[in-house]
Amino acid sequence: MLKEFMKSKVQKDLVIITNVEENKFYQELKEITKFQEDSRIKFVGTVYDDKMLQKIRENAYGYIHGHEVGGTNPSLLEALATTKLNLLLKVGFNKEVAEEGAMYWNKEENNLSNLLNKVDTELSRETIEDYGRKAKQRIQEEYNWDKIIHQYEEIF
Repeated sequence: MLKEFMKSKVQKDLVIITNVEENKFYQELKEITKFQEDSRIKFVGTVYDDKMLQKIRENAYGYIHGHEVGGTNPSLLEALATTKLNLLLKVGFNKEVAEEGAMYWNKEENNLSNLLNKVDTELSRETIEDYGRKAKQRIQEEYNWDKIIHQYEEIF
């Protein structure tokens, strides 16, 4: 994701909310990607305040989700519920969770950078709003406690 973002012509910042303590993985990322040379890339640390994190998501231009293993990822559900434009790695469970409420990218070279450029220059505000509506509708209809509880009751 870092390399692809760096190849893009996007003038927006890529804000990465994560633990940024300088560890071995962080050092490897710096060496491999040279992200520190791109002023658009910002590692800002971890945000533990739920309300602040929600505001960050609500005001973000978009969210990039690169998880390729797992399942129904809580950060993906939270992003779909709050962020209008979600760009997800195209794997089965991400597609199953978001359906038409997101745009998808793959790990082929230039795929994500091309998508970022397209989003930045070609997507209308109306289209972005439409993705946001679809994402929120998906969360409200499929990932609410009443439905989840009912499904568990059906199983048991």
